[in-house]
Amino acid sequence: MKKRILAAILSAAMVMGALAGCGSSSGETSKETQNAGTTADSAADSKTDTDAAATGNNEDGNDTASADSDKPAKKFKILSIWAEDTKEGKLLYNLTKQYQEEVNPNFEFEFELVSANDLTTKVATLVASNDLPDAFAYVAGQPLTELINADKVVNISEQLEKLGVSDQIEEGAVTLLKGLSNTDSIYDLPLGLNIEGFWYNKKVFEDAGVEVPKTWDDLIKVCDTLKEKGVQPMSIGGSEKWPLSRLVNAYVIRTMGVDALTKATSGEISFTDPKFAEAAKQVSDMASKGYFGEGVTTVDQTTAGNMMLAGESAMCYNGSWFTEDITSENNPAGEEGIGYFSIPVVDESVSPITEVPMNCGNILALSKDKYDDATADWLKYFVEHAGDYAMKEMGSVKGYKYTVEGELSPINQVVVDTIDSVTNAATWFEAMMNNETKTAAQDNVQTLANGEMTPEEYMQSIQDAYDLSK
Repeated sequence: MKKRILAAILSAAMVMGALAGCGSSSGETSKETQNAGTTADSAADSKTDTDAAATGNNEDGNDTASADSDKPAKKFKILSIWAEDTKEGKLLYNLTKQYQEEVNPNFEFEFELVSANDLTTKVATLVASNDLPDAFAYVAGQPLTELINADKVVNISEQLEKLGVSDQIEEGAVTLLKGLSNTDSIYDLPLGLNIEGFWYNKKVFEDAGVEVPKTWDDLIKVCDTLKEKGVQPMSIGGSEKWPLSRLVNAYVIRTMGVDALTKATSGEISFTDPKFAEAAKQVSDMASKGYFGEGVTTVDQTTAGNMMLAGESAMCYNGSWFTEDITSENNPAGEEGIGYFSIPVVDESVSPITEVPMNCGNILALSKDKYDDATADWLKYFVEHAGDYAMKEMGSVKGYKYTVEGELSPINQVVVDTIDSVTNAATWFEAMMNNETKTAAQDNVQTLANGEMTPEEYMQSIQDAYDLSK
């Protein structure tokens, strides 16, 4: 059985290696990983860290005598897609370095950097050779589930419970990670926590005399009003495919519940269910009515976001990673000029406004074969300090509890407040799909938006891919 699972991992890696975003929540990884360095750079860093551990001094010459020299020795290897000058890179590298200096001087660590596009192929190769590193970046959802089924990764929930720090990860992150792997425990550590929804230009709304919609019907009315006044209601990166499928997913969540995709990918319900087709129809109708402007499948998501910031469109569906652009000095609307609202409600009894689509981008997993007391000690330190580090140094939330006060920008405060209000997290459209099903969902959504495929045909294509992949 395990041989079949490992074969599935290798097969999945061959497909996923060719997909942009490495199967993560799509656009959110591009900015975080595009500057990833080389393994040569990693080797140099590794040597520095090893020397520091051996001498009892850190690279700044500070004495690390306060650390416990009786702690077990460990050579800890991390496979990362984040360079040390990126957000996740700093979080992972600096906290590991801090652990070495403050707690265990016998803890040597080495970073190996790999591009995001090569990550799944690299991990599959390491799995096949039974040589997974102690900790490694990976993809939540189906890719991680394959490793869980192959018994290759640590049950994080169990270990955090043993270490007495199970309360250090935000409940919203725990719920999300469990949902993505369809397990009762988490098997990965979050390195980000994003919400999705609509970002809008406040001045455009004000000039058009429209208000933030509370229901989906209100959203359609707002779009109609904007269009009547010569304003493009929405901009969306249809050339990247995933933004369009996220809109399909938005309506699915509000009409079928946050577990609809889990039920469909487990065979409990069919993708040809009329409610799925209705969700696809909503997006098809939006495109045919001109809500997305001309040439929707030729626009990338960066351009779509910039159009909204510049007032060339009123709204843009995106994730909270987009706040980096909103807070940029290059934002013509200014940070205060942009607002956020979650997916408007269709039926409160099915999905209230407090159920929000969330994702965690790429995650960190631990090798079960390499897990030992030294790794457990590092894990405890990491989850106890990650929240405070992220808030203090980055002014952001990464999925961990924090006690320090950080300086959040107004729009990031909106994100934090929304996360705090979440009662249930929904995944993105393709999160639970296998690669064949995911390919059909993303490739054909452009055909749907261009009016060359009916909503029923679109959902049938997804079901056909699912059936053939079983």
